[in-house]
Amino acid sequence: MDTLERYRQIIRKMLTAYSHITYAHGDFHTETIFDRDADRYLVMSVGWDGPRRIHGSMIHIDLIDGKVWIQRDGTEDGVANELVSAGIPKSDIVLAFHPADVRPFTEFAVA
Repeated sequence: MDTLERYRQIIRKMLTAYSHITYAHGDFHTETIFDRDADRYLVMSVGWDGPRRIHGSMIHIDLIDGKVWIQRDGTEDGVANELVSAGIPKSDIVLAFHPADVRPFTEFAVA
């Protein structure tokens, strides 16, 4: 299996686990959106919390030029460390939610 396909499998497995998280309040759920053609992977929260509409991405990951770009990470512990634990090297993970001038000071890829 090539590296890119392995990354896809790791991301899909990890995000699927996040989609099973239940919330203690509100009437909303999480769902995965996997665009395999464009290599975009999301976990969305959808529903209602009382009178307030909930609709937004909790996690958004893109595969761009062989690297894993974390566009949004709304988790407590951070998905980057989970990706590293699953076998993706830090040199292939871009924390895209940080400005480009901050990325060199992280332990992860610049771009």
